[in-house]
This record gives sequence, structure tokens and C-alpha cells, in this order.
Amino acid sequence: MDSAIANRQRIEQLPCIAHKPEDLETLLDAGSFRERLHKEITQAKQRIYLVALYLQDDEAGRGILTALYEAKQANPELDIKVLVDWHRAQRGLIGAVKSDGNAALYREFAETYQHQIDVLGVPVRNREVFGVLHLKGFVIDDKVIYSGASLNDVYLAQHQRYRYDRYHVIQNVNLADSMARFIVETLANSDAVNCLSQPIRPETKALKGAIKDLRSQLQHASYSFSPDSIADDQVGLTPLIGLGKRKNKLNQHICTLIASSQKELTICTPYFNFPRIISREVKRAIRRGVKVTIVVGDKTANDFYIPPSEPFKTIAGLPYLYEVNLRNFAKQNEAAIARRQLAIHLWKHNDNSFHLKGIWVDRSYMLITGNNLNPRAWKLDLENAILVHDKNQLLAEQKQQELDCILSHTQLVGSYKFIEKVDTYPAQVRKLIKRIRRIKADHILNQIL
Repeated sequence: MDSAIANRQRIEQLPCIAHKPEDLETLLDAGSFRERLHKEITQAKQRIYLVALYLQDDEAGRGILTALYEAKQANPELDIKVLVDWHRAQRGLIGAVKSDGNAALYREFAETYQHQIDVLGVPVRNREVFGVLHLKGFVIDDKVIYSGASLNDVYLAQHQRYRYDRYHVIQNVNLADSMARFIVETLANSDAVNCLSQPIRPETKALKGAIKDLRSQLQHASYSFSPDSIADDQVGLTPLIGLGKRKNKLNQHICTLIASSQKELTICTPYFNFPRIISREVKRAIRRGVKVTIVVGDKTANDFYIPPSEPFKTIAGLPYLYEVNLRNFAKQNEAAIARRQLAIHLWKHNDNSFHLKGIWVDRSYMLITGNNLNPRAWKLDLENAILVHDKNQLLAEQKQQELDCILSHTQLVGSYKFIEKVDTYPAQVRKLIKRIRRIKADHILNQIL
């Protein structure tokens, strides 16, 4: 427990932005998130900066882009920037025919309206497989709307299906200014970042030097703000950012946060594939008596899942690989499950999918993040988070309401034996897993999934 106390002191010493608890609002479903996003865009007076992995060419994506352009036409002085991953924007969906991707949509809108908005492509690496823009947070005037969601039909519950995430609206000018400053100064102003709505765009290979410079800058980046002292009736907010395996402050603080847990630790992740260091810290927490809760999507709630009744694609093997990881983890910690010190919850709701991540520690800390807590997030992608310090538990009721909502569609795993094993998988999945094991590609795959 001495090490947990030392790690808690390290977390307590992080610089914070002071925040009134009543100005942090948790939305509980994707439909509310969509409605609130439209409302804030319509009411914006000064700036709208949307950062997401992608804004897709579908009804919800077009709806957001239309709202942005209409806001710009009504108020040409409004500063609007949309930042998406450079590579992801210029290809079709996995398995679809080759296309110009979502960039064609951005060009179409640019040709339709008089007053333009910037839709910028951010290349984190020369190739998408080695790293993407996984940064989150929409800055609209003095608010930060933070979610792990991208912008398309399923994330915004445009039709019958939804992809479940977390959604927070934080009204705080200092936080908004800090995140906006990073978006403009580090990303938008980089030579590697280019407008996706222009008909002629540079080839990625022509940007190689600029991408290298941007990545180097991002590996040392942090959010700038003036630290506040936190009064008893306030909570603290620490915005964090990280990229790459070495000197990644976000990774370091996530590990310290988990290592600081003394009574309760809750972790949500959509893809069960912890980096080795997180697995180690979770096991240490169990050993020191912490009650650990892990919430993960059932394999059928994974966005890559394809029912056995439909034609098989290799990508459909991913949810099974994550389940293999989960079963192994549960088996290793079966004694903790039996004594009810480790609770594993599988989320499943009809044919909806699960994309939710976050960490809660001892009712005093909550990490709001888009980080999937997997090796890819740990080493390859540009990630960020907001750590909420709540030592007086001013947000206790709101946090509990969110957790209750998350758990409402979950099933508690009573033993590792309740998780399907490889023998029961469809034949093509078994064959794929056997091939991966034969060529010993498990480790390599786990690093990029």
C-alpha cells in the first residue's frame, strides 16, 4: 500500500485547471450527444474546432458538415476547423472498393458554399497502420465536448443502431483555450497538415519530411495552461496528451493512476488487449486488495464483428482474438474472480456496438479519454485525455449515474469457463487463429490491433 500512497501523491501533484462541478455534464447516450453537438454548433459565436479520427460520408456526417457550413454562412467570422486523420480520410471503408474516401465529401461541400471552412488532414505517420490521429475533444466557444466517438451514423445513433461511448460537456474557458491552442499551433499550423477539400492535394510521400518533424514535435507536446489551486468546492482538470513508446506522459500518468488505487479501480475498454504494463499494474492492484472492475464489449458488440451467417472476412477474426485475450486474463485471475475481488462485465445490447473507455479510481479520480488502453494506443497513435481530480467527491452522484448506465447492459462473468474457447468458434475463425499461432504472429498482431 506504501507504493499506492506514493503514486497517489504523484497524481495529486499534477497541475490542474480549477473547475466548478456544476459545469461538467455527462450525457448518457449517443442520441443526446448528437442533439447536443448540433445545438452547440448552431449557437457558436467565436470558434468551432472538431477533432476526430474521421467525419464520414453518410447521413450523420453530412448533417454535421451541413450544420458547420450553415453556421459559417450565417457568421463568416466564425473560426471553424475540422481535423481528421489524413490517411483515413482518403480511403474507403475496410473491404470496400477503392475510392477517394471522405475527402470527396469535403470537396463537394467546399464547392457548394460561399464561405469556406477548413477540413484538415493530420498525418501522424507516413502510413495509417503505423499511427493515426486518435485525439479527441470538440472545442466550441468556451466548452469542450469530449467523447471517444467519431462522426458517422452509428456513433451518432442516426438510425436504429448506435456505437456506445462516453460523452462529457465541460464549460471551462481555460480548458477550452488550452486545447484550442494545441489544435491551432501544433496541428493546423504544421506543414504536414493540409486541406482535404482542395481538388489537388499533395502526395503523402511529398510530406515525408514534414510528417517526421510533426511527429517529433508531438512526442514532446503537452497542453499549456496556468495551474490553479483547487478550492474545496471545485474539482481539478488536467488535460494530457501523448504519442509514442518513449517519454509518453499520458501513458506514464495512466500507469501511475492505476498504481495509485487503494480501494476501487474500474476500467472500461472496447478491445481487450492491455499493454503489458497495464496488465501488470492491474494484477498488482488485485494483490494489494483493490476491488477491480473491468467492463469490455462482448465479441458480438465489437465493431469488427461479422455474424457467422454472413460471408467471412479476415478482419472478422479480430473480436475473437480479443476474446482469447480476455479468457486468458480471466483464467490467470480466476481466484480473484471467485472471491469477488475482480469483476469482469461483458457489454451487449441488441446489435449495437461498444466503444467506451475510461478509468475510475477510489471515487476521487476519473479519466475521460479516447485511449483504448491497448498497445496500439500505447505506441502508435496520438492520444489525449482529461483527468478529473475530485477528492471531495463533488461529482460522485454524476459519476455513479454514468457507471450504472454503462453496467445496465452487461453480464457479470462468474468464471473464465463462461467465456467461449477457441474450440467453439466458427471453422474459418479457428483456422485463422491456428494459422496466426503457427507462424507466431500473435505478438506482432497484438501490437497493432
